[in-house]
Amino acid sequence: MTVAEPESVSREQVSAAHLRLRMGSIERRVAAAVERRRHRDTEPDDPFRGLHISPTKADEILEARPIPEINADADEDVAAIEQWADTIPDSASALRLRSLEGAFDLDRAETELLLIALAPDVDARFEKLYGYLNDDVTRRRATVGLAFELLGMSTFDPGSRHRLSTAGALVGRGLLLVEDVDRPFLGRTLRVPDRVTSFLLGDEEHERELGRLVDDMAPDLHSASAALARAVASGTRLCYVHEVAGSSGRTTALASIAFTSVGRFAVDLTRLSALGAAETVALMRQAVVEARLRWSVLVAGPVDALVDRSLDAIAVLADSGWPAVLYGSVTWEPRWARAVPFQTDAPVPDGEQRGRLWSSALRRRDAATANGHLAALLEGTNAFHLTQPQIDRAVESAFLVATAENADLASRHLQAGARLQNAAGLEQRATRIEPRADWGDLVVPMDVSRQLSELAGRARHRDQVLGGWRMGGRSVRGRGITALFAGESGTGKTLSAEVIAHELGLDLYVIDLSTVVDKYIGETEKNLDRIFTEADRVNGVLLFDEADAIFGKRSEVRDARDRYANVEVAYLLQRMERFDGLAVLTTNLRANLDESFTRRLDVLVDFPAPDRDARLALWRMHLPAHLPQADELDLEFLADRFSLSGGNIRNICLTAAFLAADDGEPVTMKHLIQGTGREYRKLGRLTLESEFGRYHALVPERPVS
Repeated sequence: MTVAEPESVSREQVSAAHLRLRMGSIERRVAAAVERRRHRDTEPDDPFRGLHISPTKADEILEARPIPEINADADEDVAAIEQWADTIPDSASALRLRSLEGAFDLDRAETELLLIALAPDVDARFEKLYGYLNDDVTRRRATVGLAFELLGMSTFDPGSRHRLSTAGALVGRGLLLVEDVDRPFLGRTLRVPDRVTSFLLGDEEHERELGRLVDDMAPDLHSASAALARAVASGTRLCYVHEVAGSSGRTTALASIAFTSVGRFAVDLTRLSALGAAETVALMRQAVVEARLRWSVLVAGPVDALVDRSLDAIAVLADSGWPAVLYGSVTWEPRWARAVPFQTDAPVPDGEQRGRLWSSALRRRDAATANGHLAALLEGTNAFHLTQPQIDRAVESAFLVATAENADLASRHLQAGARLQNAAGLEQRATRIEPRADWGDLVVPMDVSRQLSELAGRARHRDQVLGGWRMGGRSVRGRGITALFAGESGTGKTLSAEVIAHELGLDLYVIDLSTVVDKYIGETEKNLDRIFTEADRVNGVLLFDEADAIFGKRSEVRDARDRYANVEVAYLLQRMERFDGLAVLTTNLRANLDESFTRRLDVLVDFPAPDRDARLALWRMHLPAHLPQADELDLEFLADRFSLSGGNIRNICLTAAFLAADDGEPVTMKHLIQGTGREYRKLGRLTLESEFGRYHALVPERPVS
């Protein structure tokens, strides 16, 4: 066979010409087989041909030779075609069939088997020809036995059968499907997946379900890991990037590969739809096939999405034999795969790197807006320990909100977008509060206010001090901050936590202790560990109200329960040290806290009961000017006579406002005294005339039971 010299045409045209030539050699094999059938056919005019087997046909089958003849002419065609292909510049990449052969490590016979199975999908004539050769008009694809016959392969040769087993390159790597498995092996049908066919024909589109997972993020190159880049460049088959709090395995993997000369094909497993285990495994096989077709490193994660869904899906990615970089927040389990991965931790961006990520994301979204007042926009974003994907989403969300408000982009929009990136898992165990209170709403002594301001400063500058200045040393403790607010109920502990969260632009998460404390041994410990695990994934202030209920003073060991309770406390203290966020714990009884716990605190703030001046300020704050109120209000009397906390005063003012509204008049001293009497009864105090003085007669009488 003579093949024309390649003309000056596009790579795709040359690739298509090569495929057509190879399919032509398959047609010659089929034509020769048809000719052999015709010469041996004893019933050429049988109208029921392919629908039944007559006695004469049965005799013909018994007399047939078990080993088919070899078509030497077709083999010569293939040799000539491939000799021509060798003249194509960069033929290994320019010709899609050759590219596929290299990526899947196919030999000549395996390629021929693939083309035989492919024929009906690219030329409809082969459907009828295969139906004739199969002696069954309903079977219009090549069977295993027919493929062996066309290639002159012995059905008794284990090597031939191996090529079409799951251990072979064709079936095992997803290039060929062997269907009708309930039939005998030689009667099973061969089919090429549609994506492989479309690739050979020049199509770059993925399958729709896989396309939903494709991740085309452009990574920040400063997030790369030199060790991972070297591992990928050296041809390491499997790498695993472990995500720690504040890091992104996805960004690290993509950025590291960008430093190498290899391509990447990335899938985001968080976008997996509600597929069953079998469908998930099939989709992961498609991802590996796509990476091979593109000669690209497969990047997939987080594997957390597969752990509870299908461990087989992880094995498909890890044991494919094709270079893969997987990532996730879970520790790699050796039982997941036979392959041993190169493992590394994703680096946590420092404040400077996060600032650069914010700047880049803003410029990509709207360069003119970002460059105009970049410094002002970024003010307040340093408190959010976000990864590049989260920052990109936060910026997009900020622009959407600003557009909806018909306003220029501002720092508050970016902070709101950043808060939206918090994982929802913690909200199942805590109440999320968007803080609104600021320093003007807080009435505390000057010393307490100064300590709270210092606490906010710790949170704001911890990256600079612990990271930039390296004051964290080599301690295994995290970069988190733990503060204890101690004082009587209503002295402003919870409000102070809200003010600090507002100052930092973060959400406040109030832990519901009823979801934590458990009567069964070990369950409280597990519940709290789950809370801290989820808290590592959010940017917020964590508030444990009444912390002494959990971190109680370790008791003297009298029985096994006491011994285990002490073990629980010791574990929880260590877990808090590894927490990377800001945790605020409140207690009414500081003396109940374990001493080893207090030593581990970064900040301890005592909230005293308000003195006379503080109480007067609280009365004035909770009776704002816009509230209708009589001129007779004697707030100095209230501040002098009643030793109440801020929370109590707030309750009294609220009760007085409701009483005044019910009476249809402004708030008067009568309403305030009545509210005070009701608050005293809630506190279990007596409403003595010595305290209430001339207003004692206004105190409502206790109802008779």
